[in-house]
Amino acid sequence: MSTGFHLYSQFTRVWIPDPDDVWKAAEITRDYKEGETVLHLRLEDETSVEYPIGPKGNPLPFLRNPDILVGENDLTALSYLHEPAVLHNLKVRFLESNHIYTYCGIVLVAINPYEQLHIYGEEVITAYSGQNMGDMDPHIFAVAEEAFKQMSRDERNQSIIVSGESGAGKTVSAKYAMRYFATVGGSSNDTNVEEKVMASSPIMEAIGNAKTTRNDNSSRFGKYIQIGFSRNYHIIGANMRTYLLEKSRVVFQAEDERNYHIFYQLCASCSLPEFKDLSLSSAEDFTYTSLGENIFIEGVNDAEDFRKTREAFTLLGIKDSSQINIFKVMASILHLGNVQICSERDGESCHIPNDDPHLKHFCRLLGVELQQMENWLCNRKLATASETYVKKMSSKEAENARDALAKHIYARMFHWIVEHINLSLQTSSKQNSFIGVLDIYGFETFEINSFEQFCINYANEKLQQQFNSHVFKLEQEEYMKEQIPWTLIDFYDNQPCIDLIEARLGILDLLDEECKVPKGTDQNWAQKLYMQHTSSAHFQKPRMSNSSFIIIHFADKVEYQCEGFLEKNRDTVYEEQINILKASQFQLIADLFSDRDDTPPSKISRVNVRPAKVVPKIPNKEHRKTVGHQFRSSLQLLMETLNATTPHYVRCIKPNDFKEAFTFDSKRAVQQLRACGVLETIRISAAGYPSRWTYPDFFSRYRVLMKKSDITSADKKLVCKNLLETLIKEQDMFQFGKTKIFFRAGQVAYLEKLRADKFRAACIKIQKTVRGWLQRVRYRKICKSAITLQRYGRGYLARRYAEFLRLSRAALICQKQYRMVGERRAYLRLRRAVVTIQAYTRGMFTRRIYWEFLLHHKAIIIQKTVRGWLQRRRFRRARDAAVIIQCAYRRMHAKRQLKQLKIEARSAEHLKKLNTGMENKIVQLQRKMDDQNKEFKNQSEQLQTVNSSLNTELSKLQKELQQLRSQQEDGGQVTSLQDQLEKLRQKLQEVNAERKRLEEEHGAEKLDLTQRVEELERENSLLKSEKEEMNRRILQQVKGADEVDSNASLQNELDAERQRYQNLLNEFSRLEQRYDNLKEEMSLSKFQPGHRRNPSNQSSLESDSNYPSVSTSEVGDTEDSIQLVEEMGVEKAAMDISVFMKLQKRVRELEQERKRLQSNVDKMEELSKRRGSEARSPMSEQETADLAYDNLKRQELESENKKLKNDLNELRRSMSERASHSDPQGEQDAYNLLLSQLKAASEELDARKEEVLILKSQIVSNAELQEKNGHILSNKVPELNNDSEPVDKDEALKAYHGLYDSKSSQQDWCCLNEDGELGLAYQGLKEVARLLEAQLQTQARQHKDELEALHTQIELLKDDIEKKQEILNYTMSLSPEAQVEFSVQQEITRLTNENLDLKELMEKLEKNERKLKKQLRIYMKKVQELEAAQVASPTPRAKPELIRQVTVQRKEKDFEGMLEYAKEDEALLVKSLITDIRPNTVSSTVPCLPAYVLFMCIRHADYINDDQKVESLLTSTINAIKKVLKKNSDDFETTSFWLANTSRLLHCLKQYSGDEAFMTQNTAKQNEHCLKNFDLAEYRQVLSDLSIQIYQQLIRVAEGIIQPMIVSAMLESESIPSLAAVKPMGYRNRSSSMDGDGPSFYTLEALIRQLGQFHCIMRDHGLDPEIVGQVVRQLFHCINAVTLNNLLLRKDICSWSTGMQLRYNTSQMEEWLRANNLFQSKAAAILDPIIQAAQLLQVKKKTSQDAEAICSLCTALTTQQIVKILNLYTPLNEFEERVTVSFIRNIQNHLQERNDPPQLLVDTKHIFPVLFPFTPSALGLETLHIPASLSLHFLTRV
Repeated sequence: MSTGFHLYSQFTRVWIPDPDDVWKAAEITRDYKEGETVLHLRLEDETSVEYPIGPKGNPLPFLRNPDILVGENDLTALSYLHEPAVLHNLKVRFLESNHIYTYCGIVLVAINPYEQLHIYGEEVITAYSGQNMGDMDPHIFAVAEEAFKQMSRDERNQSIIVSGESGAGKTVSAKYAMRYFATVGGSSNDTNVEEKVMASSPIMEAIGNAKTTRNDNSSRFGKYIQIGFSRNYHIIGANMRTYLLEKSRVVFQAEDERNYHIFYQLCASCSLPEFKDLSLSSAEDFTYTSLGENIFIEGVNDAEDFRKTREAFTLLGIKDSSQINIFKVMASILHLGNVQICSERDGESCHIPNDDPHLKHFCRLLGVELQQMENWLCNRKLATASETYVKKMSSKEAENARDALAKHIYARMFHWIVEHINLSLQTSSKQNSFIGVLDIYGFETFEINSFEQFCINYANEKLQQQFNSHVFKLEQEEYMKEQIPWTLIDFYDNQPCIDLIEARLGILDLLDEECKVPKGTDQNWAQKLYMQHTSSAHFQKPRMSNSSFIIIHFADKVEYQCEGFLEKNRDTVYEEQINILKASQFQLIADLFSDRDDTPPSKISRVNVRPAKVVPKIPNKEHRKTVGHQFRSSLQLLMETLNATTPHYVRCIKPNDFKEAFTFDSKRAVQQLRACGVLETIRISAAGYPSRWTYPDFFSRYRVLMKKSDITSADKKLVCKNLLETLIKEQDMFQFGKTKIFFRAGQVAYLEKLRADKFRAACIKIQKTVRGWLQRVRYRKICKSAITLQRYGRGYLARRYAEFLRLSRAALICQKQYRMVGERRAYLRLRRAVVTIQAYTRGMFTRRIYWEFLLHHKAIIIQKTVRGWLQRRRFRRARDAAVIIQCAYRRMHAKRQLKQLKIEARSAEHLKKLNTGMENKIVQLQRKMDDQNKEFKNQSEQLQTVNSSLNTELSKLQKELQQLRSQQEDGGQVTSLQDQLEKLRQKLQEVNAERKRLEEEHGAEKLDLTQRVEELERENSLLKSEKEEMNRRILQQVKGADEVDSNASLQNELDAERQRYQNLLNEFSRLEQRYDNLKEEMSLSKFQPGHRRNPSNQSSLESDSNYPSVSTSEVGDTEDSIQLVEEMGVEKAAMDISVFMKLQKRVRELEQERKRLQSNVDKMEELSKRRGSEARSPMSEQETADLAYDNLKRQELESENKKLKNDLNELRRSMSERASHSDPQGEQDAYNLLLSQLKAASEELDARKEEVLILKSQIVSNAELQEKNGHILSNKVPELNNDSEPVDKDEALKAYHGLYDSKSSQQDWCCLNEDGELGLAYQGLKEVARLLEAQLQTQARQHKDELEALHTQIELLKDDIEKKQEILNYTMSLSPEAQVEFSVQQEITRLTNENLDLKELMEKLEKNERKLKKQLRIYMKKVQELEAAQVASPTPRAKPELIRQVTVQRKEKDFEGMLEYAKEDEALLVKSLITDIRPNTVSSTVPCLPAYVLFMCIRHADYINDDQKVESLLTSTINAIKKVLKKNSDDFETTSFWLANTSRLLHCLKQYSGDEAFMTQNTAKQNEHCLKNFDLAEYRQVLSDLSIQIYQQLIRVAEGIIQPMIVSAMLESESIPSLAAVKPMGYRNRSSSMDGDGPSFYTLEALIRQLGQFHCIMRDHGLDPEIVGQVVRQLFHCINAVTLNNLLLRKDICSWSTGMQLRYNTSQMEEWLRANNLFQSKAAAILDPIIQAAQLLQVKKKTSQDAEAICSLCTALTTQQIVKILNLYTPLNEFEERVTVSFIRNIQNHLQERNDPPQLLVDTKHIFPVLFPFTPSALGLETLHIPASLSLHFLTRV
């Protein structure tokens, strides 16, 4: 031992062995001297122990490390490196701080917590990404980041070797490492390779994991996953190798263990419809799944896991049919295990029952023949040199063969699944590098160790050898780099043990040789081992056994049982059974067992994705290569792969065997530490120079040991050398390197002891001086106090004597007065007693006399009452007797009368009297029926008479009509027609009179209803006024608190809505960018092969505008198109989202009322339409004729068009059918010819139809003219001239459609007269009569509708009044406070309704206005086109040139703030003003000059009413800004410049929109400059979205600049000099992956300077102060999140000094905010978490009062963050104390009521919702000057 004996002095703490806890802490109570045999110790429980010391027996115990080093992140940072120190450090970190990860040099030790920890989220991955390994707390992500970084930096493949016992957490650690690579190196395209890599885990767990006694999800195979990366270090594919699948588990499981998960998942899902064919049931029904006697795992749902497994299969591209086939194979294995093999009587043969259902299911599922399988399960084939014969097997042999077949099938299936997983993970891209993750079993030793444990331990021997050589190599490189003398370090070499296993005639060779012997046995093999290797140092023979052997591994001795080695190594499967499976009718089964590759069945235990070499087939029943040979080959390939990569080691430790959370069993932990090589790492480190310090850190830590004269030299290296040569006399204890000092083990502890002694001596001296000074001060105070007390005491005595004299005199006076008062009181008392006695005596006598008079009076009253009661009783008895007599008499008389009445009732006379009234009624009813029958007969006769007269008249008219037709010259008929005309006139007058009467009645009733409505309205207005008065009084009593609260809630909702909207916008931008990138990749892939990576932070602003724009030129001239444009504008109108969301509820409420009123509205509209139709009824003749012509033409054309279409379709169909059966070319020519002829015919037909319609209309017009010229009708019926058109529509339609014979019609009319005038007049009169009748019916319907409408309105008013009355009653029943609240709510509802109505009205008016404007623009364009057509000489550019000249001449007098440009100059304008402009070129001009220029150009386009120009300019501007921002995606200045200009352009569009809400701060001149023709609300929304995108890009750029500076500036730089102290560092700090290439060191001043630069740039560009404040707030959030996350993940900076530095740094940041007037931006409040974290590091942490203070102080920190900081708190020297576990538990109890989020870290990617408040400009557009440097000479001022 290198440690000196002087270190074993009193109070030194040591470690001694303990049988229970392995190591126990003790303290030396007496100095130890060299040669003593006993060391006096005291344990922690105050027990004294004498520890024996001997040169050969017990050496001196191990020394304990100082408390300051306990709990270190890296075990190599400990001064004393030995087993108890390592164990204690791990235990303290695991139990007290709940840290499961610890570094041990290059090894990450991971202890399974058996509990879910929230340390693997996305924010943790982000925190570890890009960090050096030693800078953060130990984590699996740190190892993964180190591997990823070394791969990208050194371009060398990496490996992560994860090992440990079953249940130690290997699989989970490997899974998290792959998850880190999938997140950090995600695929650059849409193949989602990383998702497929992660999806392979559920599949491999299902088919390769099982429950064991140590682990519920134990991996029963080893796997090595290679994750391939491209040159851009994106995941492009993966590959998997597997090793040594435990096939024996398929057919056997120990107690309380399970088979592979896939079997139980299938049984749990057997009820699914697609699995009915598998014939499965519960797992208890199958032998292979019930051997462990427990088929369930607590907390595991096999059916749900099976669903995830199927989803993983689907994601990896395995089809559903293939999945079903896989499940069939798995189910067949279960059925094979249930096949019953019965032994025959001779015991040498067996058979299978004929009706065995499981064998049938097995054969059906695998598609093999039942008879053959049944035969070869019970028999086997033996081949000799001359013949082959069949041998029967015993039942035991048959069962073994059956189990071997089941294992073989499962192994083949396992191999097939792994191959297909690799196929789905393969890629066609070239792999640049890879990172391998090896999840392999650790060293295993059980009570019975067999072939599997032998292979596992053999693999661990090989891995341990590679680990030792790698650690040795790293140590050697470190020494050579520092140029210190290299001395050979002796380390354990396990090559002899490996040679024992794999060398020639080693254990594996002898095993393979014995397997080749025909009758080889395990016993013979064991004897060969004894004979061959007894002399080996690593081989032993057990004393009590001849069938086992012992191998001394690097970790422990292991005894292996020879039984079963040969069988497992052979892995025999009979060839006949395999041949049956090869002949399966299912292709998958045949492929599984085909001989296309020569891989033996046992090789399935380890899947090698490389194709094996084809070897000639050996014709024997056994397979060619043994399992041991295959495993040795695969292990050799693995070692070659690992040696070609840079390894990283993760050792998983199982803390206890009971799976209890955070329980540490020291014995189990030490056993695993010895087995996994951690202690070997410690031993190698301790053999050299384990402690290493840089010269500056050593100087800073130990300068307290120097004298002032020693620090005179400026060379710190020389100062450190001089100090060490003075302090440590042995030169071999340290070495000086180029940048570091190397120390032997224990020397840093010695230096720490000297430093502590120096501090202790200084403290004693300081205490001595301070205590002496305190005693002197105390003595002076006592002297002064004594003199003061004497003075005050003497004065007190004198005052007390004077007081005594004064009191004596007063006592005499008091005695005199007291005696006088006593005598007087005695006299008065005696006098009062005499008077009282006299009074009582006189009263007694008087009361006696009074009582005598009272008794006499009462006796008289009693006598009077009794006498009266006796008289009344006598009277009542007499009265009751009289009444009884009267009743008896009256009853007797009544009975006599009743008897008499009954006799009379039976007589006939009485019945006649009763029926007298009934007969009268019957007679009356009969008379009434007769009268009704007579009236009915009269009416029937009248109807018959009328019908006969009508028939007679009709026959007469027919006869007359025939006579008129036969005799045209007979003029007597004209008079008869005139008579009829007179009769019709009389009827018309009667009808008009009736109509007037009805109108008068309707008017009177309408007037009455109108008066009632007015009364109701007056009453309603009165109620409204009363309600408003009451609301006004209530509102006067309400204060402003409710409004503030409501405004705050509305603001919060608004912010949340903006946040959601901006997130959606951000996602849209990201998708837009992704689309552009993919499009660019597609274009580049044509010219450049391979993959090209796009920067991840590239802007998404290049894409063209995807927003809808209004273009009236594209709309067209039709009314429907304009209406469509208007509807699109209304939907896209700018509207506050939060107000819209609030009004949605009100809209839903109004929807019900709208439906109820819809019917009333429809009726009113119909009424108005009828009135309008009546008003429009008197049309002119020309209009009537045109209308008739158009209707007839439309009907004609529609019918003909329909017929022609049908004919054409039939023709085409027939032609196509004929073309399909004949020559295509000839038929096509004929078809085209026929189509041309058909087209010509249809054109000619249309022309003929047009001519026919014109002729028919002329005929009608001529008839009308003739009718007008007839003087008979013109004189007598002048009012009917306009209605003389024939309106009999049926006849007209028949005539015009050819269904009425026109010639016969002409002859009929000619029968009347030559021109047919009388016939037309007769038809006109008939039509007039019909029209009058229709008008009367219309009037009646209108009157009815008006009545219904008025009734409906009255009901609505009544309902409204009732509702208001109910509201009033409800309001009066409430309390005053509730009345106020309810009234306010009702008022808000009313105002909201009014606002909705007004807004709807306003939108309608605006819509009509825009509609009229667009129509006007269309008409103006048409007028301009006509004018242009009339002018022949001007060129196409003449008109715009003329307009420009005129405009310039008119506006030169007064510049209106507009800029004119030609349409072809738009591209030049965008190029000069956006694409080519640089922010520094316009720095001396007005801020946001490009925005003003663009808006002035837009104003001119609006002025000339050119909507295409406006649309084109705005679209080009937006797209150009996006392209510029994408090109300069990392330039803060450019991004800030265009954010300012975009927001200013948005403000200008609002300020000059003409909207009154944006014109409140405008001047009169600015109001004149408002846009006149266009509403650009949609483009305002587009610009608002673009501003949000630019803002988010600005934040990304700024965060990217300051993020590397934050940790160094806020946590690491010494803002307060000499405050920070340095602690001993571990291996990770001294050998970081970034050695010599570390990041730059930033100070707080640099960070503040950068923030100031950002602020100056934004201010110079004219960015709104509100937006600047939001940017600063977002940057401060980034600073807070990164600082706090690093503080929570770094143990080395959680100290008191860091808290002081951090508090000072945050105060400087706050001071910067105040200096720049940014304190009101709420950025200072963002820093509250790190301010409270700094205060938490500084406050006391001992008592419960301190805990309460911490809980009240740290309100911005979550419970997890507070506990994490307390766990990480590290004292910088031994004078500080650690935070106790009890104090942390106390804090947790105080904070358990908090509802904090579960995540530990702060989200660094969170972006606050941005708000762009409207900021109008006071700058007048007419005063703007454009500098010549912009080259905008083509713009003309207007």
